[in-house]
Amino acid sequence: MKTPSVSAFHALHLQDKPLKLPNAWDAGSARQIQHLGAAAIATTSAGVAWSLGYRDGNALPVDDYVARAASIVRVISVPLSADIEGGYSDDPAQVALNVSRLIDIGVTGINIEDGAGNPDLLCAKVDAIRTACIRRGAELYINVRTDVYARNLVSAENRAAEVMARAQTYHRAGADGLFVLGLADLNEMRAIADSTPLLLNVVVWPGLAPVEELTRSGVRRLSAGSWLPQTLWAHNARLVSGFLQDDAMTPMMENATPYSEINMIF
Repeated sequence: MKTPSVSAFHALHLQDKPLKLPNAWDAGSARQIQHLGAAAIATTSAGVAWSLGYRDGNALPVDDYVARAASIVRVISVPLSADIEGGYSDDPAQVALNVSRLIDIGVTGINIEDGAGNPDLLCAKVDAIRTACIRRGAELYINVRTDVYARNLVSAENRAAEVMARAQTYHRAGADGLFVLGLADLNEMRAIADSTPLLLNVVVWPGLAPVEELTRSGVRRLSAGSWLPQTLWAHNARLVSGFLQDDAMTPMMENATPYSEINMIF
């Protein structure tokens, strides 16, 4: 299957409305998401971790993650962006090697985050990734995630300014996009979007405005994040608990997708 081009993936961020990017956690979920009409797919690192029996938070073995990404690429024809958390190493050179493995299997973009760490370290990682790409003649869409809002790293009145300052350094390091986890205020979105060439990405979040308002506020990408697997975990818990504790069998069948319908998309 031909790997979608990075330029085509980049162009999806420049349409009239933000790119809606559902997040998959395995080949089956990715195949279903493409079947339902997604123009591109991202992984959710949390969903991938849980599906492989690890907690979220840079605990995934790189070999397992690369294998999971390869299984997803095998069954889709749209661009795949891989959420690699902090790159699974504090060594920028090792992070670049990890990303090179993902490029080799056909990944079009990555998400890489600063977390609670020093933003200079993320800059060094992005620079190493971009340098490695140039050296091998490869393209990659690099979306940097900052956790300034999600982790309350600075006071509320200073969050937007802190993100803008980080965005400048991330852009110089070679990033293409800026993912501000937890950003929901429209005025701050507009200010951040206007302050940087990086294309602004937000995630589904409590209190987030409708897509039309996000568009006017400069958002170019809207991710589902880990909400899809979280919702499915809750639904599965209700069904399993009902079966184990109340002998409930009908709920497992009454809203089930027909077997043949699932099978035919593969």
